[in-house]
Amino acid sequence: MSPVLVLDVDGTLVDTNYHHAIAWFRAFRRSDVTVPVWRIHRAIGMGGDQLVPTVAGEDVENRCGDTVREAWKEEVDSILDEVRPLDGARRLLEAARAAGYVIVLASSGKPDHVDRYLDLLDARELAHDWTSSADVSQTKPEPNLIEVALEKAGESQGVVIGDSVWDCQAAGRIGLPSVAVRTGGFGEQELLDNGASRVYEDLHQLREDLPRLAADLRRTSKPSLRSPPHAVADTGRRTSNPALER
Repeated sequence: MSPVLVLDVDGTLVDTNYHHAIAWFRAFRRSDVTVPVWRIHRAIGMGGDQLVPTVAGEDVENRCGDTVREAWKEEVDSILDEVRPLDGARRLLEAARAAGYVIVLASSGKPDHVDRYLDLLDARELAHDWTSSADVSQTKPEPNLIEVALEKAGESQGVVIGDSVWDCQAAGRIGLPSVAVRTGGFGEQELLDNGASRVYEDLHQLREDLPRLAADLRRTSKPSLRSPPHAVADTGRRTSNPALER
């Protein structure tokens, strides 16, 4: 059995979180709704189906949710050319593939955005498969996207890697371990508190730890992926998950 990386894209491999926050702010303003950008940023990592009611309330969702989502697409498309890969993204994918990982890029982005990111990362020959919003009916923190990614990998277990608390929560809902990188602007402790077993400062640090992650996953059966107690390890602060122990 090959170890599986269910790897988030937005904010993890490509530097999009703040672009998305600004695009959502502008989209809300087009419907005469003002949501502070900091609040929007806190919800980045959710899909638009979850984000609108979370940051603006059910009344806004019922009144103009679809209109805001359509406006967001237009706004983010207008700045998509500014998006760049995060430092170390391509090297992470290359190292993971060389180490024998099955890589599924788990994005809930629009299909054309995912295509754009695949091209930016030159990742089509490195990833075994990928997802987009077309693959799921509910987005993070619901776990549907991760379940689809595992189906594409042909496996029932793996480690989820993301940049937001929503990635960690989604993994936890189906008993999978998660690790996080701080590239999306979330803090170390809040990522740990939401289920991340390890938190890395950047993609280079994560890449260096790939052999240990693979060894942990290979020797761990799925039932032991649940209910982690707390501990401290040498690669930053973390919660101890049996799937990610030395």
